[in-house]
Amino acid sequence: MNPRALRAAGPALLVVTALAAMVWALAFGGGAAALALGDPGPFVRWALPTVTLLVNVSAAGMVGVLVTALFTLRAGEREFDVALDVASISAAVFTLAAATTGILTFIDAFNPVVGLGPEFGAQLGRYIVETELGRTWLITTIAGAALTVLTFAVRSWTATFFVALLAAASLVPMGTQGHSGEEAFHHEAMTALILHMIGAAVWLGGLLLIVIVRPLQTRERSADTVGRYSSIAIAAFAVVAVSGVVRAAIGLQTWSALISPYGAILAVKVVALIALGLFGAWYRTRLIGRMRAQDAATRSFWTLIVFEIVLMGIASGAATALARTPPPVAPLIPAAPTPAERLTDAPLPPELTIDKWFTAWNIDLLWAVVAGFAIFFYLVGVWRLRRRGDAWPVYRTIMWVIGWLLLVWVTGGVINVYQDYLFSMHMVGHMLLTMAIPLLLVPGAPITLAARAIHKRDDGTRGGREWILWAVHSPVARILTNPFVAAGLFVGSLWVFYFTDLFRWSLYDHLGHEWMVAHFLITGYLFVMTLIGIDPVPFRLPYPGRLLLLIGVMAMHAFFGIAIMMQEGLMVAEWFGSMGRTWGASPIEDQYTGGGVAWSIGEIPTLILAITVAIQWSRSDDRETKRRDRHADRTGDAELEAYNAHLAELAARDARTGG
Repeated sequence: MNPRALRAAGPALLVVTALAAMVWALAFGGGAAALALGDPGPFVRWALPTVTLLVNVSAAGMVGVLVTALFTLRAGEREFDVALDVASISAAVFTLAAATTGILTFIDAFNPVVGLGPEFGAQLGRYIVETELGRTWLITTIAGAALTVLTFAVRSWTATFFVALLAAASLVPMGTQGHSGEEAFHHEAMTALILHMIGAAVWLGGLLLIVIVRPLQTRERSADTVGRYSSIAIAAFAVVAVSGVVRAAIGLQTWSALISPYGAILAVKVVALIALGLFGAWYRTRLIGRMRAQDAATRSFWTLIVFEIVLMGIASGAATALARTPPPVAPLIPAAPTPAERLTDAPLPPELTIDKWFTAWNIDLLWAVVAGFAIFFYLVGVWRLRRRGDAWPVYRTIMWVIGWLLLVWVTGGVINVYQDYLFSMHMVGHMLLTMAIPLLLVPGAPITLAARAIHKRDDGTRGGREWILWAVHSPVARILTNPFVAAGLFVGSLWVFYFTDLFRWSLYDHLGHEWMVAHFLITGYLFVMTLIGIDPVPFRLPYPGRLLLLIGVMAMHAFFGIAIMMQEGLMVAEWFGSMGRTWGASPIEDQYTGGGVAWSIGEIPTLILAITVAIQWSRSDDRETKRRDRHADRTGDAELEAYNAHLAELAARDARTGG
């Protein structure tokens, strides 16, 4: 197909295919069937999934277009401006579709009497303000309106980067809704859904962008754009595949559940996604390299894009229908939940014994995916260096991998299983996140590896290397990597988090828990990097100053642990004191143990850090001595001889003056 014709027909082909797939899936799976009680009517039953589909497609037009533009196009040129215009139009559609979805969801859930009178308006207002579902769509609509204005107004690299972050964040509230809230493994299902939505949006939006900007580019530039998008698409495909498997496993739970309308629709979606992955691998390995020189390869690629758009539409329509189709399993949470189930949406685990430290698992999908990407890209960077003959210390790779595996265990092993029920386990996880894991990750020197391994771009666009170096040299990075700021964040976060409602938020809200993990991991990493890091930072204290700063931090850290131990009341008493736990220490005794963990066990990584600083100081002195010796060997001790001659001249002058 001609690129100009495809530019006009591509988005329309996507929407038509998605609508057709959605209609089939809803009819086949019963997602639009009339309800026995409280049926909102056929209009709402069919209109709600239709506008939801528009929300998903327009979200891809925001998120995917912005992300792909940042990594493939050059700011200030026509195609970059077109990308932002497409994102702005998509954001406007997203805003209208989200607002309509919110209203239709209200009618579907509460079946009010629709009218223009004050009664319907009052009911709608209470729904928007007082219910979580209403607030979700209100926040989503407001975010869409803000993005509509921002994507129209900005044109620079930095502003577009932050707008892209906001666009991705605007999808998070929608991910908290759906069937996941009614199932067991609620938090896991929610995380999987959010990752799935963001990954699919990046993948689909990027595909639409390369179709839209193709007529504005030369063949060589188009080949570069496609090649760079294919790297983004591979990462997005991995996220979609992993999160999709987890989400499907939670929805089905047994293999026999595949033999159901829900399972059949899911199978259609899976087949479409697998075919998309195969197409992507084909044009990455066979076509992209030949597109710069062969017209036949270019024509084959754009023909392949048509099939990709059709498959994307099928997958999008099936996904929308799945959200309306009840899973073929009954909820596992009992009708009369225990106190622990009311608070955590999960049953109380058995007593913590030695074997549970090795056998208890509840994987946090978000951090498992992050760790997987971090290890994969690091190993690819090391492989690139070795392939071109450059050395990279093995110990750095080992510590990097161990650090991320430890993070997966902390966020998905026994600590994650028991931290909602035992304050002491929560504190063990906190100490490992903020002290032990950064102590392993910082020596890996990921920034140095990225600067050496990622190919530098010379065409004015920004790839991974350019964005990393931009972040490292940004004013924010200069402030955060200042040793005194990093130390203040490291110590101050302890007090602010545990003695304010942030701690309560992290317990009641899964998003708050994820924020807690990210915050303490980052603050710990920044503090350790300012002390022993290999990666460059704008300012580092001399070694005596580092030791003095570390001693001060150790004292404040120990004082924090003692303050926890001296607490007479229970922290977040309505949580830890209401679990109905009959095994283990009492909540107040367990809290005392948690303070002891912060005071004693938490100081072990700090002691290791102090020893590391001392060793680096000693090696620095040794290197300086060797440098001076080499300089003396090269110059024949010229400086020493000149100094001695100067002393002799002064002595002779003093003798003459005295005589």
